[in-house]
Order: sequence, then C-alpha cells, then structure tokens
Amino acid sequence: MQKHPDRHLYLTQTPVPKLICTLAVPTIISMLVTGIYNTADTYFVGRISTQATAAVGLVFSVMAIIQAFGFFCGQGSGNYLSRLLGAGKKQEANEVAMTGFLMALVIGILIAALGNWQAERIADWIGATDASRADTVAYMRIILMGAPLMTCQFVINNQLRFQGSAMYAMIGLMCGAVINIALDPILMFGLRLGIRGAAIATVSGQGISFLALLIGSRTGENIRLSLSNARLNFSYILQISNGGLPSLVRQGLAAVSTLLLNNMARAYGGDAAIAGMSVTSRTLMLLVSALIGFGQGYQPVCSYNYGAGLYDRVKEGYKFCVKIGTVLMTIAGAACFLFAGPVIGFFRDDPAVIEVGKVALRWQSAVLPLLATSILTNMMLQACGKGIKSSVTSSARNGIFFIPLILILPRVFGLLGVEMAQGIADILTFLLCVPIAQYELKKMDENGL
Repeated sequence: MQKHPDRHLYLTQTPVPKLICTLAVPTIISMLVTGIYNTADTYFVGRISTQATAAVGLVFSVMAIIQAFGFFCGQGSGNYLSRLLGAGKKQEANEVAMTGFLMALVIGILIAALGNWQAERIADWIGATDASRADTVAYMRIILMGAPLMTCQFVINNQLRFQGSAMYAMIGLMCGAVINIALDPILMFGLRLGIRGAAIATVSGQGISFLALLIGSRTGENIRLSLSNARLNFSYILQISNGGLPSLVRQGLAAVSTLLLNNMARAYGGDAAIAGMSVTSRTLMLLVSALIGFGQGYQPVCSYNYGAGLYDRVKEGYKFCVKIGTVLMTIAGAACFLFAGPVIGFFRDDPAVIEVGKVALRWQSAVLPLLATSILTNMMLQACGKGIKSSVTSSARNGIFFIPLILILPRVFGLLGVEMAQGIADILTFLLCVPIAQYELKKMDENGL
C-alpha cells in the first residue's frame, strides 16, 4: 500500500480542533469570497433599476443549477479521492479526480448549449415579468456561456479542499472574485454595457478562477489532472455520483425553490417583491457561506479519518464544529435581525424593495443559529459516504419542507407567506437532522469498540 507520510500524519494526528481551524480559515475566506462574488452583481446592478435587480435574482436559479452540477462532480470526486488517499491508493485517486473533471466539463458544455437555445423560454419559467424579461435574457445568455468554466472550477476547488490544500482553493477563488468586482463598474458604467457588463465580469472572473485553481492543482503533493488518468470506469462514476448526489440534490432544490420563490413573489408583489427576496437570499447566502466554509474545513478531516477508521476524530470534529457554528450564527442572526432595513437598503434603495426584504430577512435571521446543526450534519454524512441520508438532509431545507410551504403559505397569508416560508423550513430541517446525527454518532461508537 502506497504511503504518504506527511499528509497522512497531518490529517490523522494533528489535534482535531487545531486541524479544522487551520483548514477552515482558507475555506471560510473562499466561501465569503464566493458570497461576495455572487452579491457583487446584485450591488452594482442595483444602481441601474429595480427590474435589473430582479433579473439578476431570477437568473440566480439558473446559476444554482450550474453550481449544482459542479458540486455534484466536485464533492463526489473529492470525497471519494480523499477516502482513497486515506487508504493509500493514490493511482485510483488520480483516476477518480480526472473522471470527475471530465464529467463536469461535458455537463457544462451541454448546459451552455441547451440553455442558450431555450433562453427565452427559460426566462418565462424562472418568473420574468414583461418589464424584466429583456434584462433577464441578456444577463442569462452570457452566464450560460460560462457554464463549463463554472462546473470545472468547482470540481478542482473541491478536490483541492479534500486533499487538505484549502489554501490553493482559496487563492483560486479570490483571483476570480477580484477580477469580477473590479470589472463590474468598468464594464457596466465605464463602457456602458449595463447588465451585460455584469454578466461578462462574472464569466471573466470564473475563467480566471479556473486557471488559478488548475495551476494550484499542479503544486506540492496535490493530484495532477492528466488525460493519461482518464478512465471510463463505471465504478468510479457510481462512487462519484453517490458522494455528489447530496450536493446535486441540495443545490438543485435550491434552484427549484428559488424559481418557486420568484414566481410567488411575482404573483403577490411584482418586480419589487422579486428584488426584495433576491437581496434577502444573497444576504443570507453570504452569512451561511461562512458556516459552509467552516464545515468544508471539517469535511477532509472527516472523510480522511473515516477512511482510516479513526471514528473518534470524526465525532470530535463534528461536535466541535456544531458548537462553534451555532455561536457564530447566533451573532450573525442577531445583527441581521436588528439592522434588516439598512442591510436591504444597501443593495437597492427602493422603499418597496426594503419593506419586503426587511420582513423576510428577519424571519430567516431569527432561526439562523439552527442552520449550524443542519448543515454540519449533512456535511458529516456526505463526507462519510452516507449518500441516501445525506441526500435526505440536504433536500429538507430547500425541498422536502420548503416547496410545500412556499406553495401553501402565500395562498393563506399572501406576501407574508412568501417572506416567512424559508424560516419555517429551517426549523423543520433542524428537527429532522438532530435524530439522524445522534444515530450516526452512536453507530460510530459501536464500530470503534
């Protein structure tokens, strides 16, 4: 069995809290950068009009689908190759890495082609109004052209993280974010490209991120993507699919829920309601991204040590992350609840938008502390290869609970039902995740005896 002493000792013998914090700092920064990346267009487009702000919010559901497939291939291959490395099987890990990359590339090309072909119809599906349709189509067409870059960069990013190289993953994302934020005002206002400039800036940032991450993957002990490792191995595809399914379900349902949310907001409040809910979603995404980044610092520790049979370290890491995550989300939730109005107004200074966003943000920030348990339970299950349970927990927040709520509550409470649906879904998701986590931790206790 092939050994890799430095990496193996680092991931299996470093004290768990110290190891997680070391890995989590760059992943938290990466996720915050991604969150800023996603909110940059919203901020700058908010200087144009409420309709343009609504258009960016509508296209977010399309971006969520692209990200879903990127995470499907990236998390699936990253989880599996990390367990293979933990077992000392480097050649198999190399082949899995390349398989995940090629899967993402093919999917990205298909999304770009099919999406542009049906762009007008997609705009209607995702809730565009007569006033926002032109902006929605213009922005979406350019975003779709960048789909292969987006899916592939998520694959490399996740594979680096699961190898314990979170710093390279962070640098790659930061390069793209800086380019995106810098180009937004230049293209939108300097060259007067408007909403098209925002889309070009986003795709340009994704291209830079892809190149930087590719360079990072070829440094140190990291697995190097090479066509010589390409294998049409259905066992690899099955393992990648099993490990990536929770991410696909989570991100895919996020896209579906965003689509339903936008359509309900349009029905009960028009473009102002769509813009208000969009700004709320982007704000919460920025906060939750820090929690997800913290959890991503735990995932390589979890998967590697699970593969090595060190279950005590897996459990210790989970409990540590839940405690810290709950405290951080409590602080963030309190701040958002108190300053909900100014936060929404920062993105779009429109009284109608602020009124909708303020109520929605308060509903969601009030239950924000519960997300630590829900998200970290899902990440633990996914990293341990518990595909079915992880898919259930990942689909709860944006699917199992949210979809019925967003279909029922607005019919009873009107616009208030749209504003409070996500908060109630978060409470129900927490109640589902607690017993599942307790069961898995108890089973690890039994296996460790």
